[in-house]
Amino acid sequence: MILVTGGAGFIGANFVLDWLACGDEPVVTLDKLTYAGNRENLAPLDGDSRHLFVKGDIGNSKLVGRLLREHRPRAVLNFAAESHVDRSIHGPEQFIQTNVVGTFRLLDTLRLWWAQLPDAERSAFRFLHVSTDEVYGSLGPKEPAFVESRRYEPNSPYSASKAASDHLVRAWHHTYGLPVLTTNCSNNYGPLHFPEKLIPLVIVNALAGKALPVYGDGQQVRDWLYVNDHCNALRHVLKAGRVGDTYNVGGWNEKTNLEIVRTICRLLDELRPRADGRSYAQQITHVADRPGHDRRYAIDARKLERELGWKPAETFETGIRKTVRWYLDHPRWVQRVQSGAYRQWVERQYEHEACAA
Repeated sequence: MILVTGGAGFIGANFVLDWLACGDEPVVTLDKLTYAGNRENLAPLDGDSRHLFVKGDIGNSKLVGRLLREHRPRAVLNFAAESHVDRSIHGPEQFIQTNVVGTFRLLDTLRLWWAQLPDAERSAFRFLHVSTDEVYGSLGPKEPAFVESRRYEPNSPYSASKAASDHLVRAWHHTYGLPVLTTNCSNNYGPLHFPEKLIPLVIVNALAGKALPVYGDGQQVRDWLYVNDHCNALRHVLKAGRVGDTYNVGGWNEKTNLEIVRTICRLLDELRPRADGRSYAQQITHVADRPGHDRRYAIDARKLERELGWKPAETFETGIRKTVRWYLDHPRWVQRVQSGAYRQWVERQYEHEACAA
């Protein structure tokens, strides 16, 4: 069996659902259920004997140690993280606590448990740490995409906390021999995405008749990765990745933020037209740029393709259509995830920042 931390969040939940759709190896999911950890994401597994959900914190060494002793996982996949850049700017301490202190405690609990395993189990065990391309910093317009050997240059409290966690994972491998794997992925999108990130926020706001906020000139470039492609990549890395190595996971889809928003508007114009016949693009509103906003990210995923035979199945055009359709087909999920705290956050984040489109 495997243990998945942060498994009720966006990427983690998609991974757990995908894992059990592809095979019968049991999963224990550990999640603290903060604002972005939604137990309903795993509702399709209710009553499934292959899945056990445990509410808890990766920083709780006593709980993690008990789960390790009771279930003896052959692998632990760490998705648990605070991940929203805007939130990290307004309140960085929680990012340090979860992404740095939490990862440290998880690693050290794992180290002590792993060290006393029988030789065969110890050599077969893997710890897969899921990280981000943001640790590499920002790219110029003509610079080549991020490769695994690129120097870390994090620019936000979020990316700095993830960079720190990556360094801890590396150190626990080199100092203690813990068999680790690290992945650094580009921007994910797809079903179950909490609607504070760009793509789900635009979909939800558009349907509600609200402004579609675009930071600055909207020319910030990101590489976009459909979440199911990411899940497939993680299975490849877990199965055959070299211990101690890092693999970049990207979708080969560099798009500006404004291009993303306009694409979503076009799809909604087709799939759910406005009652007045006008385009959803009329709702686009430019807002003041975020402090220290990185201009461009791009992932070079050739190592993962060359060594492990992975490449994304979805183009951006196919993936974004699936994503928009999912949100149109799941209004109840959207309604329930939009808690009062979430609405207050969005209103606080963007109020008084609107300027002429």
